[in-house]
Amino acid sequence: MRLRIDCAYDGADFSGWAAQPGRRTVQGTLEAALATALRVPEVRVTVAGRTDAGVHARGQVAHVDVADDLLAASAGRSQDPPAQALARRVDGILPPDVRVRRMGEAPDGFDARFSATWRRYAYRIADAQELADPLVRGHLLTWGRRLDLDAMNEASAPLLGLRDFASFCKQREGATTVRTLLDLDWRRDDAGLVVGTVRADAFCHNMVRALVGCLIAVGEGRQPVGWPAEVMAGRRRDQGVRVVHAHGLTLEEVGYPDDDELAAQAERARARREAIDA
Repeated sequence: MRLRIDCAYDGADFSGWAAQPGRRTVQGTLEAALATALRVPEVRVTVAGRTDAGVHARGQVAHVDVADDLLAASAGRSQDPPAQALARRVDGILPPDVRVRRMGEAPDGFDARFSATWRRYAYRIADAQELADPLVRGHLLTWGRRLDLDAMNEASAPLLGLRDFASFCKQREGATTVRTLLDLDWRRDDAGLVVGTVRADAFCHNMVRALVGCLIAVGEGRQPVGWPAEVMAGRRRDQGVRVVHAHGLTLEEVGYPDDDELAAQAERARARREAIDA
């Protein structure tokens, strides 16, 4: 049985999502808890999007394949459905900075990574002294100058669509930097914090944080509104682009098509990835 896992975590004390020898990671922590709950030597999970070190998640999605008999046995005497009983057991094993929010049987054709059509992140900034809150300092960037959101939104508009984001990505050999940016906008929430919403089909390494750093330069008046588009057109990392701190960034949601489209979407995405890697 394939189980869909919806989870959340505070990324402050993790070296990112992906398992790494000798480092505390979200993947390693979740897999260890699942293995303990299922009474097996090891478990492998597949995730919608691997977050970098220090990045948080409220709406991360993963899947794990579990034999039916193991899942049933893991429920013990619980009267809950086996997947719910497993979720409770796993949450009891996990440290408090990782939580399983939901776990259940995945629809046919579901793949947490390849069935996803988009990922949405939020970057939060306190750009005034009165907005500084030490209770949430680990989840937002404190910025010493007021930002012009109108200018930032104007600068963001030309970046939307299918583009090569090489100027904003830490490039990896053999990996493409072409992405479809669906949303990039700025607003103030009810508390007055600046919230940047960034949604794309996928993201490359450091992409969101570099985009935010570039647009902050416009918001505080150091660069003109047209500068981010000029940086993108250069198709190489610009030394003037600052990659902002990870702790202001949160993965909020992962989007999937209707159940009857999951398998087709996964096949298309997997074919694109194989073509890129070839």
